[in-house]
Amino acid sequence: MHSMETLPQERSMITSNENEVDPTWPQKGDLVFDNVSLRYRPNLPLSLDKLSFTISHGQRCAVVGRTGAGKSTLTTALFRLVEVENGTISLDGVDLSTLGLSDVRGRRNGMFILPQDPAVFAGTIRSNLDPFDSLSDEDIVEALQLVKFPGFTRGKSLLAQSVEEGGANFSAGEKQLLCLARAFLVNPRLLVLDEATSSVDGATDEFVQQVLRTQFPNTTFLTIAHRLNTIIDYDIVIVMDKGTVREIGSPQELLGLNGLFADMVNATGPESAAQLKLMAR
Repeated sequence: MHSMETLPQERSMITSNENEVDPTWPQKGDLVFDNVSLRYRPNLPLSLDKLSFTISHGQRCAVVGRTGAGKSTLTTALFRLVEVENGTISLDGVDLSTLGLSDVRGRRNGMFILPQDPAVFAGTIRSNLDPFDSLSDEDIVEALQLVKFPGFTRGKSLLAQSVEEGGANFSAGEKQLLCLARAFLVNPRLLVLDEATSSVDGATDEFVQQVLRTQFPNTTFLTIAHRLNTIIDYDIVIVMDKGTVREIGSPQELLGLNGLFADMVNATGPESAAQLKLMAR
């Protein structure tokens, strides 16, 4: 039995005075992974192994790779669910490990994740979209209209609609739209998508992709991609393998390498591959 003292504690929520960041941080969304290594427990192999890459303001970057390549571990490291063993992750020049977790995860205009399984909480639509009660009804209604949430024409009366535990009274698609509205209200500089639309129907998926493409012009995107058609027009693709970067470049460049990315495209079948190659141009 571990005594409580020996269990690893999550780091402080509050940033110390000497590491305090400017209130306007982050302004751009420049993300740098520099030689990042991470393992989930001391005796386990590395899940990230000297991972290095840079994404600049407003770029859309996709991370692809086979199961177990370390794609999701990258977000685990970014949001500090597990602390890195070596290396640094910085956003707009600030080393994230120097901050309290509330600055890493909870800053408006900071980093935001749209998870694979959209999380909603018991309460009302309003409390789900504005848990700290800091936004106007008008802003929230605007976000619901933007994502075309069912009943958005009801305006303010929609905000009081009750949400059951886990969103049991909503479909997967509706929960996804609520999370998208939440992202829009946070207006993050870095938006992480864990291929957030995998659990919803095709029409909702296409709509969500459309909103993401048009409504976040100043946001850097980091998409953990499970489907190539959603990311084939991105600026950068990172191909991960065994926790490290194997290939990095535009989709067009990577197709020219005839390496792992080209293999993944070809594996979708002749028709789909031809279509993807056309889209990449």
